[in-house]
Amino acid sequence: MTTTGQPGITGNVLFYSQPEPLSPEMHGKMGVKNMDGPFGFAKVGHAVPLTVGEFPAASSTGPIIFVGDEKLPISVMGLNAGENMFLQADGLFQPGVYIPAYVRRYPFIFANDDAAKQMVLCIDRAAEFIVESGYDMPFFETDGQPSQYTKNCIEFCNNFELERQRTANFVQILKDLDLLETKTASFTPMNADGTAGEPQKIADYFGVSEEKLAKLPVEKYIELRDNGALPQIHAHLTSLLGWDRLVAITLARQMQAPQAANA
Repeated sequence: MTTTGQPGITGNVLFYSQPEPLSPEMHGKMGVKNMDGPFGFAKVGHAVPLTVGEFPAASSTGPIIFVGDEKLPISVMGLNAGENMFLQADGLFQPGVYIPAYVRRYPFIFANDDAAKQMVLCIDRAAEFIVESGYDMPFFETDGQPSQYTKNCIEFCNNFELERQRTANFVQILKDLDLLETKTASFTPMNADGTAGEPQKIADYFGVSEEKLAKLPVEKYIELRDNGALPQIHAHLTSLLGWDRLVAITLARQMQAPQAANA
């Protein structure tokens, strides 16, 4: 890891709008101020990346699905793009909601420096709690060395990268065993007369096939048990019941909206 000036992150990274390498030259007199509601940035996170070790804790909040060509796991936190239904207006998550490590890592992130073949620690300079004065936790000490706060964040990011690699290995296991299949989440709305309406599709995604899992050779099933993948698979499957929860919350809020407008 390095904190010297290097090229910033390229491409689109969820939540990070102005990433730049952390360095004492650029950020020696900056720091982070405490906020009562520090997660306001996550309001656009309806689908947040998740690491495999988080599956059990995250499964009670909402669906854990796999997306894209790489089949990366995400935590579904809203049915509408750009709307995290679990984040309150005060910048705090609803009580009992699991907050993914991806969110807790912000505003720090590692970026690859291909030329130097190393990881560069970056921050999102646009984060509202990064300030040039009145901060509670500086990024650097007066001698230019990382502060204890920054050291703790570096350790968190290092652990996150390790978990990210574990996640990639877990997904590769699912691919090698051909356990993933295309799934569709849908719900059936009720008409005004109480009859069932036309089913509506919510999302297409990848998930573990319970049929394929049940048909695995015994030795492969035991292998999944012994390498710790089986509990994570079960957590993923259990989490899919969360689609109903998201639909129920969304419908309840839609019904409350007209009442609030007429109040």
